[in-house]
Amino acid sequence: MTTTQVAVIGGGPGGYAAAFLAADLGMQVTLIDESADPGGVCLYRGCMPSKALLHVAKVLTEAREAAAWGVDFGAPALDLDRLRAWKDGVVGRLTGGLGQLSTRRGVTFLRGRAALGGPTTVRVTRPDQGPVDLQFEYAILATGSRPALPASLSLGGDRVWDSTRALELPSVPASLLVVGGGYIGLELGSVYAALGSAVTVVEMTSEL
Repeated sequence: MTTTQVAVIGGGPGGYAAAFLAADLGMQVTLIDESADPGGVCLYRGCMPSKALLHVAKVLTEAREAAAWGVDFGAPALDLDRLRAWKDGVVGRLTGGLGQLSTRRGVTFLRGRAALGGPTTVRVTRPDQGPVDLQFEYAILATGSRPALPASLSLGGDRVWDSTRALELPSVPASLLVVGGGYIGLELGSVYAALGSAVTVVEMTSEL
């Protein structure tokens, strides 16, 4: 059985920050996550791909507004395949950078799904190798959260998406209903509006 002082389960902003700090303080640290590098939902399927697409939305909006200034760029030609590849490249560079920071700090990174086996043990089921049993002195659980989905909606089709699916840019629909006026819904609504969708946002409270 492999041993470590600190086992950190979850490689998102909470997990990798805790792992880096523990390593900086001289502890032996193992960071466990299902993705290829640390980063979590924020880097892989949240704020970073969203910010990349918001940059594109800003460029498109400013190009349209420039016509009023006497500068006409013409109608944009969207290539969704290239846009997806550019967005994925941004995410890949950021997550790869975190992987390099882990290595430089001496943090051992295990890719896989962790399951606690007792008060001091965890089993990591890896996607391409056998499971690893790890004994630890301390554990930090930073597994994050998952979106709350209405029971009446079924995901997986072409018409109902969650935020992760929307960030994959499967298409630019003629119209898009965004349920939820928080920052995630508004960011995605802004992106699709700039790309050409007619966007409606529905929010339960009186303000966005």
